[in-house]
This record gives sequence, structure tokens and C-alpha cells, in this order.
Amino acid sequence: MRISGTLRGRTVFGTALATLLALTALTSCGATESGSSGGKAGGTASTKNGNGAPGKPGSGSAGNAANGVKQRTQNLRRLPDVGNALHSRIPEQARQALVVRGEGEDSPDSTVFLYEKHGKTWDRTRSWPAHNGKRGWTADHREGDKRSPVGVFTLSDAGGVLAAPDARLPYTHSPAFQASRAWPKTYWHDFDHVIAIDYNRVPGTPPNDPSRPQGQSKGGYIWLHLDHGSGTSGCVSVSKSAMEYLLQELDPESHPVIVMGDKGHLGAA
Repeated sequence: MRISGTLRGRTVFGTALATLLALTALTSCGATESGSSGGKAGGTASTKNGNGAPGKPGSGSAGNAANGVKQRTQNLRRLPDVGNALHSRIPEQARQALVVRGEGEDSPDSTVFLYEKHGKTWDRTRSWPAHNGKRGWTADHREGDKRSPVGVFTLSDAGGVLAAPDARLPYTHSPAFQASRAWPKTYWHDFDHVIAIDYNRVPGTPPNDPSRPQGQSKGGYIWLHLDHGSGTSGCVSVSKSAMEYLLQELDPESHPVIVMGDKGHLGAA
């Protein structure tokens, strides 16, 4: 049985064996048991803005300071909450940046912020509630540790079970992304859309390409994918509306990156 999907600049052909391998590999990213260690239910919807008032996804000011003062969001000389250690690793040509700010080193809860650079300064354009690894974060990610890797990574490829909603990133449309039906039903749509985070993978290949340049033990298949309401096995998950917006907004010509970690790692000097 051959599987094919033709998308923006990419045609993917595979065999039944390739599909099986891809499905097996997806367990590295998707959760395989229900619940999480401290995950918040209902994380797929953004029903409140940053100060607790009802609002549309991404419309709030999730970065508000604890004292209720609205955080500055325009003409920023640097990305808020990001210390020198990670800020120095952002490529000069990057004009779009996703910042994933985890609540704590051992927490599965986080917020995703989208920044766009104009000239020398950054503007924050959107934010969404999100989840990360169910056991939190690590600067030394390993296969199966259920923690998301801390770092700065490029975003170069996307894909999923569903067709691309006007995606700018090269998008691989294939049933091989389908989450295992052995998982809880709430996880079945996790990979309807994904964006590959370029951790231990070869940029320019489909997100489910099995290549791992740093070796198998360093893990892989770290993606942005759809949220099922709790922590992941190492990926970052957001609502469907957030994912569709990101697919339409992230532009290869802007060299998008993701800067991710818990508050401590993220702000390290």
C-alpha cells in the first residue's frame, strides 16, 4: 500500500512499513496515558485573558505582572523573560520568535507568546495557554523522560493528518501522523496539525522523519501540536485555533525560532 500527499512544495510517498514506523515514532511526542502530573484540565481553550477577564484566544495579556500592571508589548529591545544565555542563541536573521514560558521546572503548564521583529525591536502580537512535558523541563532531554528540552530551536517544517490551513511552512499532509487509537480518545487529534521543533532532527524534512543526528538516546519528535488538556511527553501543545493561526503566520522568510523553557531556565543570565 502506498501513501501519498501533495502539498506546498512537497510530495510525500511512503509504504505501509513507513507508515507503521511513523506511527510508532509518534509515541515519543504524544502522551500514552491519561492525566498528567499537575496538568490543568481544559487547556485546549483560551477562555480568559491575562487579567482574568473573558476573551478570545490570544487576545489577552498573559504576560501581565503579578501586581496587575500590563507588561509592555511593543518596541521591545529584547524578548521579555529571556535571559542572556538563551537570547544570545537567537539567530540574527530571526524575525519571528515563539517564547514558551513554563510555570516551573517540574510543571506541565506554560504560556506561548508570539513576537515579531521590526527593525531592531520586537512586538508581541499574540499569546496562548499551553502545555509542555508532563514532568516539566530539562536542559538535557533524554528519550522517555517526559520533559521538554530547554533551548532555542528553529521552526522549519510542519505537517499533520489534516490538510494545511494556508500554511506558509512546508507542510506534509499524511495519515502517517495519526495518533494511536490505543491512546485515550482525547489524544486522537493531537497530530491533526504539527510544527516540528528542530531539536535532534534534520531541518527541511517532514516532522515525522526518523533521523536523529544526536542519536536515539537524546529523543526526538519534539513538536508543537494540538492540546489534549494536560502535559505531553516532551512536546508543546496549544489549542487548534492557536495552531491554525501559527501555521498561517509563521513565515520561512522570517526565519522563525522557538525559545522555550521554564521561568528559571528561560531567564538565566
